Amino acid sequence: MTDRAPLKVAKWPFLLGDALFLGLAYWIMLKVDPFITIWQAVALFLCVAAGTWLAVTPFVWEHKAALRLAESESLAGTVEQIKNLESIAAQIQTATGQWQSALDSGNKVLESAQQMNSRMEAEAAAFADFFKRADEKEKSHLRLEVEKLRRSETDWLQVVVRLLDHVYALQQAGARSGKTELAENLSRFQAACRDVTRRVGLVPVEIAHGVPFDEKHHQLPDDAPAKPTAGARIDATLASGYTYQGQAIRSPIVSLQTAGEITAKEKTAAAATNGPADTAQPTLI
Repeated sequence: MTDRAPLKVAKWPFLLGDALFLGLAYWIMLKVDPFITIWQAVALFLCVAAGTWLAVTPFVWEHKAALRLAESESLAGTVEQIKNLESIAAQIQTATGQWQSALDSGNKVLESAQQMNSRMEAEAAAFADFFKRADEKEKSHLRLEVEKLRRSETDWLQVVVRLLDHVYALQQAGARSGKTELAENLSRFQAACRDVTRRVGLVPVEIAHGVPFDEKHHQLPDDAPAKPTAGARIDATLASGYTYQGQAIRSPIVSLQTAGEITAKEKTAAAATNGPADTAQPTLI
C-alpha cells in the first residue's frame, strides 16, 4: 500500500469570486435609497450567499477527497489482509499442532505434579503429627515446670510468712517490755523486713483496735471460742495477715474484746452524756 497525498484544491479563484460578490453587495448597499426595496434585499442576500458558497466550496471538496482517499486505502488494506489469509491459516495449523504437543506434555507434567502432591501431603501429615506429639510433650513438660514453680513459690511464701510472724512477735514483745530503745529498734527492724517483702508483692495486713469482727476477713486463734458473740470487736492483732500480689493468702489472726470491756474514750463519752460517774450505766461490748 502506497501513501498518497490528499487532493489540494486551489482556493484563490474561489476567494476572488467571494470578494467580488461581497464587493457587489457593498455597491448595492451604497445605491440603496433611504428605504430598501424587496429586490435590493434579494440581491444583497444572493450576493452574500454566493460569496459564502464560493468560500466554503474548496474546503468541502478537499474533505470529500480525503474521505474517498481513506476509503480506498482501507479497501486496499483489506485486500492485502485477504491475500495473507492462506499464510495465516498455515500458521494456525502449525500452531495447533504445537499446542497439541504442548497439551500432551502438560498432561504428563500434571500427572507427575499430582503424584508429587500426594507424596508431599503424606509427608506434611507425618510432619504435622510429629510436631503435634512434640508440642504435647513440651506442654506436659511446661505444666510440670509450672507446678514445680508454684510449689516452690508456696514453700518460700510460707517460710517468709513464718519469719515475718517471728519478727512481729519480737516487735510485740519489745513493745510490752517497757524498754523504749529496744521497742524502737525492733520496730525499725520489722519495718525493714516488711519493706523488703513489699518489693516482691508480699504485704502485711493488721487490724486496728475496736474494729468489728468479720469472719470473712479475720480469723481467731485455735484456742478461741468456736463462735464469737454478735457485735464482737477486735482487741489486738496476734499475727498479721498477708496478701501476695493483691490476693489474700492469710487473714489476720486477732483476739476479741471480752464482755464488759470499755475503752477510756467510751468512759469519757458516757460521763459527758449521763452526768456523774456514779449514776452512769456501763456499756457492754
